Amino acid sequence: MPNQPTLNFDGIERQPLKTFTEKAYLDYSMYVILDRALPHVGDGLKPVQRRIVYAMSELGLSASSKPKKSARTIGDVIGKFHPHGDSACYEAMVLMAQPFSYRYPLVDGQGNFGSPDDPKSFAAMRYTESKLTKYAALLLSELGQGTVEWSPNFDGTMDEPVLLPARVPNLLLNGTTGIAVGMATDIPPHNLREVVTACIRLLDEPDVSVRELCRHVQGPDLPTGAEIVTPRSELKQMYETGNGSYRARAVYEQEDGEIIITQLPYLVSGARIQEQVAAQIHAKKLPLVADIRDESDHEFPTRIVITPRSNRVDVEQLMAHLFATTDLERSYRVNLNVIGLDGRPRVMDLKSMLVEWLTFRTETVTRRLNWRLAKVEARLHVLDGLLIAYLNLDEVIRIIRTEEEPKPALIARFGLSEIQAEAILETKLRHLARLEEMKIRGEQGELAAERDELSGILQSKAKLKKLVKDELQAAAEEFGDKRRTKIVERSAAQAIDETELVTVEPVTVVLSARGWARAAKGHDIDPRTLGYKTGDEFRASARGRSTQQAVFLDSTGRTYCVQAHTLPSARGQGEPLSGRIDPPDGATFAGVMIGDPSDRWVLASEAGYGFVVKLEELYSRNRAGKAVLNVPEGSGVLIPAPVPEAAGALLCAVSNEGKMLAFPVGDLPELAKGKGNKIFGLPSGKGSGEILAAVAVVAPGQNLLVWSADRKMTLKFAELKEYRGERAQRGAVLPRGWRKVERLEAEALVATAQG
Repeated sequence: MPNQPTLNFDGIERQPLKTFTEKAYLDYSMYVILDRALPHVGDGLKPVQRRIVYAMSELGLSASSKPKKSARTIGDVIGKFHPHGDSACYEAMVLMAQPFSYRYPLVDGQGNFGSPDDPKSFAAMRYTESKLTKYAALLLSELGQGTVEWSPNFDGTMDEPVLLPARVPNLLLNGTTGIAVGMATDIPPHNLREVVTACIRLLDEPDVSVRELCRHVQGPDLPTGAEIVTPRSELKQMYETGNGSYRARAVYEQEDGEIIITQLPYLVSGARIQEQVAAQIHAKKLPLVADIRDESDHEFPTRIVITPRSNRVDVEQLMAHLFATTDLERSYRVNLNVIGLDGRPRVMDLKSMLVEWLTFRTETVTRRLNWRLAKVEARLHVLDGLLIAYLNLDEVIRIIRTEEEPKPALIARFGLSEIQAEAILETKLRHLARLEEMKIRGEQGELAAERDELSGILQSKAKLKKLVKDELQAAAEEFGDKRRTKIVERSAAQAIDETELVTVEPVTVVLSARGWARAAKGHDIDPRTLGYKTGDEFRASARGRSTQQAVFLDSTGRTYCVQAHTLPSARGQGEPLSGRIDPPDGATFAGVMIGDPSDRWVLASEAGYGFVVKLEELYSRNRAGKAVLNVPEGSGVLIPAPVPEAAGALLCAVSNEGKMLAFPVGDLPELAKGKGNKIFGLPSGKGSGEILAAVAVVAPGQNLLVWSADRKMTLKFAELKEYRGERAQRGAVLPRGWRKVERLEAEALVATAQG
């Protein structure tokens, strides 16, 4: 192999990778925080927003001018000030033009700028036009008056303002959201008049508390209206700490038996509301509603109509349910994290934020006054020179005509400055009339008065404060409006219990051998006559009500719960339970139970053991179920049997060899879970092959049905005395022809043993 060239690292800085990566990531983090995601307390804008507004002003896109293509604006922004993606930049501009996103929009858009249903459905920038709104003048009107610092743009070819000289606290008025590295900001919009009133109160009383300021700033004022239902105490705490949340709720009214939603919470889509309500209707979780439709148009921007099922529906209860289960009520996070005047991000309370902005505004006004004072004094200086020239006009003309260099001669003859001499030399002949002297003296008087006024304001903190207050009040008068969002303290919305929404009716839950379940209306159905899939057959059924939970028992002794009203109709073949619950691999379903939580059932295994259990002990919210019955290895689980409330009920147990035992069900203990006690005395040893085949509990006055294939034998309660014995005995032999018992059932009017 040829010799490899020797690498020379002379003059190259070396540093550990850990040090380099830490510095690189820190630099990136600070860039994202300071130059992308967080707004500045001064003008309340992020860099991209500030550059868009400034670029539009440079293009002459004021509120009184004709709009230009948005692509022209975005081209200027990304070409001169913001070298990033055009789509992201355009989206930032669109956001400032959406009246449902900004409380006081900065951009006046013409064309499709999105809708409340889909804020990002705006047209491409080549199709839309835009200009600045009148409100944007509050941020730009003092820009050319020495009010802000300027910095080079990204390539150093031109300057851009570091901040805009906002005349109002735009940060609170329009709010903003942003995610940086390790921090975020969420500032809600507010009402201009309220915020200005709070600023004036703070100027008059610097020691005022946040709680006192909250008398003026009552809470967020959302562009879409709605209601804020958070208690005022929580809102005050939010403004005191700079962190918290608030809840906004839609506004509705009743009209001709229908519910009309006229205002939606901030950034909530009407289409999304329709989807959420329609999903509940389709899932049969909202039977109180017959229909929902959107009738919004240009005249009524928000008009969503909900039609109740009948005029007996409690509208307040229905709306409380919708508030709790849809975006008709929504919670918003608040984090007043902004970049302060010192250039550092921090979370501020309401007072700190207003104090910082008032400091910024006072400095801005001071710089504007100083800039104007310098202009006035410079003009007075020029006027003094011009007046000297008019008073000595003949001499001035002679010097100009005869001297080769008239400027030094004028300076030497009349004691002028270079600026004054230059102004005299640039004066046109037509301005040499005697009338000009009067104009100069008049302008001198006006400028002298303005100079004295400016000097007086700059030298008096009280006058400066009054000027700031007057300008704030003027802005509030011109651009302020009424509060859109009412603050109404209401209790938290509660969803209606699912069982209360369901019509109470008798149902029969049917379980097939392969684990398919369905619910038939009524108790008079014979589940064995229903249709089943090929290779499947009836396994068990239970009678109850649509508002109750159906409890399914599998072959491992675990129980699972499903709301009865959510099961498919018996007109079909049902649906597999495996789609709703997660039984162990290889497990099959043994039976189903339904009833009141206090109802008792007998659980038993083929090994001859079992116990009585209350139905509420079997409930489980877990898809994996709840372990209840311990099943011996190699044994199966029997179909559960309901226990009637009547005294003297007998537990009947039959083996696969045709022996039946009847004993008082009270002799079997009541447990929450376990293996249970011995019910039937099976022969010991593995070779006998005898197992417990079925159990049923029969009350006095009921009959016992003994099923063998499709044949059944009816035994009256009195006839069971031939099979009476003690628990754990072997019982007596059934008549010939009924030795292969498949199931036992108690023939009852209310509760039926599920085969």
